[in-house]
Amino acid sequence: MVDKLISFIRDIYQTNEYIPLHAPQFRGNEKKYVAETIDSTFVSSVGKFVDDFENKIAKFTGSPRAVATVNGTAALSTALYMAGVGQGDLVITQALTFVATCNAIYHLGAKPVLIDIEPQAFGLCPVATQKWLSENARLDGDGHCVHKETAKKIKAIVPMHTFGHPVQLEELLQIAREWNLVLIEDAAESLGSYYKECHTGTFGNFGTLSFNGNKIITTGGGGMLLCANPDDGVRAKHLTTTAKKPHPYEFYHDEPGFNFRMPNLNAALGCAQMEELNSFLDSKRKIAKRYEDFFSNSDYIFVKEPAYARSNYWLNSVYCPSIEKRNELLAKTNSAGVMTRPVWQLMHRLPAFEGALRGELPNAEAAEAHLVSLPSSVV
Repeated sequence: MVDKLISFIRDIYQTNEYIPLHAPQFRGNEKKYVAETIDSTFVSSVGKFVDDFENKIAKFTGSPRAVATVNGTAALSTALYMAGVGQGDLVITQALTFVATCNAIYHLGAKPVLIDIEPQAFGLCPVATQKWLSENARLDGDGHCVHKETAKKIKAIVPMHTFGHPVQLEELLQIAREWNLVLIEDAAESLGSYYKECHTGTFGNFGTLSFNGNKIITTGGGGMLLCANPDDGVRAKHLTTTAKKPHPYEFYHDEPGFNFRMPNLNAALGCAQMEELNSFLDSKRKIAKRYEDFFSNSDYIFVKEPAYARSNYWLNSVYCPSIEKRNELLAKTNSAGVMTRPVWQLMHRLPAFEGALRGELPNAEAAEAHLVSLPSSVV
């Protein structure tokens, strides 16, 4: 199987050279717009491309307001901060996620509560989330969600759309309402993904996107905060620009802010990439269908979009029949110059989060032992 898979992937990408997991594609106006930025000398956080990029993302996703940041983690940190997350608070998220999700929580002085995933889209499981809250939380007299044992406030819930596959948003929204939690979507990997008819990142109070070099479009480094309330977007832009009040010459900052504004240079790249996004999405769906057909008569299960969603198929992944088969696939493909990767280690296995509160994690542990991500670059 693995030898056939290597040949199959090389046929997709038409090369005998090294094949990365997800490489950026620059085939439009990227050089033109970046050169224009350099010629203008507005290469930092002020310039027309930052505003243009925000408007393009807002229009594409249907978000009332989009605020550009230096990376996806900065966008998530801003969202958590605006949700009131601070020292000693708890935030519910999934045990299977990229470490940036928990890092953003940690650096605000809060701690993650690690919950299981559901086995279809590998995102936060509503059933497991409700079970943990019912057993471990209560609403106090002021309506705050409080952890029974420690009396710490639980402020937010952060599902992540794993590999671009949307989580069960309606169920999670209902849980957030019931327990008075702010829903923040970690949509870093899901630009171009839709839950039913609406874009990911637009269901919660906030959503966050990433434009790292390995994402479906890239700004080199960059992120975006999507705000359901336009007024939150105004404040988010203020906060991420060091909370500086506009003035012809005075420097006055009315609260502690963040230096998180995306540079114009990066936004220029993003504007050009947005012009290619629809073609990238078409390419990715064709590649995903080829993978699905390849694995259809095997004991390897290709990870398909949920029935309720349309995924961007950011990373194509396969569920291996055993950990031994997973390890064989990883070893042989990487030795052959075809990059594949296991899914992330569960967050409680990392030193920073080993003491985190958590529920039972059978689905997350199974995914950790069986999932492999395959080359998914646009062709």
